[in-house]
Amino acid sequence: MQRHVSVRADSVPVVSDRPVIQVQNLCKEFRRPRRFEGRFAGLRTLLTRQHTVVPAVSDISFDIRPGELVGYLGPNGAGKSTTIKMLTGIMVPTSGTVDVAGLTPWQNRERNARQIGVVFGQRSQLWWDLPTVESFRLVKELYDGPAAKFEQNLAMFTELLAMGEFLATPVRQLSLGQRMRADLAAAMLYEPAVLYLDEPTIGLDVLAKEAIRSFLAELNAQRDTTIILTTHDLDDLERLASRLILIDHGQLVYDGGLTTLKSRYAPYREVVVQPTDPSLAAQLQVPGTQQARVDDGKVWLRFNPDQMPVATVIGAVLANYQVSDLSIVDPDLVACRGCQLGYRWRSFTRASSVVNCQSTWRWSALVAACQAASSTLRTSRSLMRRSRHCRVNAESSISAMLSQDPCLGV
Repeated sequence: MQRHVSVRADSVPVVSDRPVIQVQNLCKEFRRPRRFEGRFAGLRTLLTRQHTVVPAVSDISFDIRPGELVGYLGPNGAGKSTTIKMLTGIMVPTSGTVDVAGLTPWQNRERNARQIGVVFGQRSQLWWDLPTVESFRLVKELYDGPAAKFEQNLAMFTELLAMGEFLATPVRQLSLGQRMRADLAAAMLYEPAVLYLDEPTIGLDVLAKEAIRSFLAELNAQRDTTIILTTHDLDDLERLASRLILIDHGQLVYDGGLTTLKSRYAPYREVVVQPTDPSLAAQLQVPGTQQARVDDGKVWLRFNPDQMPVATVIGAVLANYQVSDLSIVDPDLVACRGCQLGYRWRSFTRASSVVNCQSTWRWSALVAACQAASSTLRTSRSLMRRSRHCRVNAESSISAMLSQDPCLGV
């Protein structure tokens, strides 16, 4: 197959309508030696020829067009990272074919590496002991990038990702959020046509996540970079992805838009109402809705937005009941029988107070977590004090016994 990504004089990729990534019947199986029990179990396991075959990816097929930003998600162990490793050429599949811009990744590793960028959330591609900017310069040398284009990209990424304050800082001294931003910049300095992101926002705070999301959105819009994003953070998908690919136990279960996914598997929405008098929660009824749950003085009213608008439900609640708090929640895909992925879609809107009609953050969970941590810390300190006290008492007792009978010390 001919490569379908050409390069103009200004190094901006020009892409056709043909898929930049083609995956056909992709499978990956891992073979593990059978473990024995009983005498000489370790030796028998070491020498055995019997293996257990564990399928990680099973017969997956999909195409990705140039410029698409695709969310690739599934529960832990579903095969997301294994798929990314095969797409990048790190891992060879058991069967099936992969074509990335005209190349088979594991057969043309060097050429493929020059046209892709990869960011793994738990692994850094930067040099640990060097200042961040020197790591960037090494990336430039590795990919033979033009100096002018490198300086232009570095200046742009420094501004977009707010990296100016730590460019001279050694990588080992960077915080997690700073390191992730630096890794993302390093993956894009040589302007790859395809960018793979494996949980790039894991463990980051709100500000760091927002900086990375804004950068990816602008990168996709301006440079038409094809991006595959694996994540467990559904806010990333809401903000960025135009298409979702879901896998479970290594099998493809959905390929399409987020709106279609919700309407197909969980077409309802819920309004969470907290009456001023919590004892009335179980009695709160609105025609056209059903009580999905009553808990802790709150009631969850479930309805189909296609049949009953959200404004109608809220208006009926406020017209008939005294309410102290109200929020709107998106569908819960735990109930999705077709996917059974265990994902819980987060609320689009913050819980808002009906009294003053202003958005409010819920701090109760945070306060409870802090109190639990404080209690654990106090318990640990108490145990340490008791341990020290017991040790001192034991030493005193031994000293007293030795003073009474010197023969014990012989």
